[in-house]
Amino acid sequence: MIIEKFNFSFDLQKFKQFVTDRFGQASAETLGWMSVILLHAATVPSFLAIMSGLTDRAPAIDLVLLIWSALTLLFVKAAVQKDMLNLITIGFGFIIQASMLALIYFK
Repeated sequence: MIIEKFNFSFDLQKFKQFVTDRFGQASAETLGWMSVILLHAATVPSFLAIMSGLTDRAPAIDLVLLIWSALTLLFVKAAVQKDMLNLITIGFGFIIQASMLALIYFK
């Protein structure tokens, strides 16, 4: 058989070492930047579904307010720390979300 030709051995210790080495390289800034992107992306599927006419149900207002509040606090934190990457990322995300809301509202 073809499967017998390949050696499918899985070394758990090598896998553990690989994961430990790779995740050890991830910095706090990288994880913070990824969290900002995920917070912005939380409402995008709902907005796109409304814009394309797949649904007429908007996401719950408390969800949107909590996400935008968290992003605003992260924006203020980045401004205090003078972290230009997060300032640009969060600002750009706010512009995109505000544009999508405007498109939904003025449709």
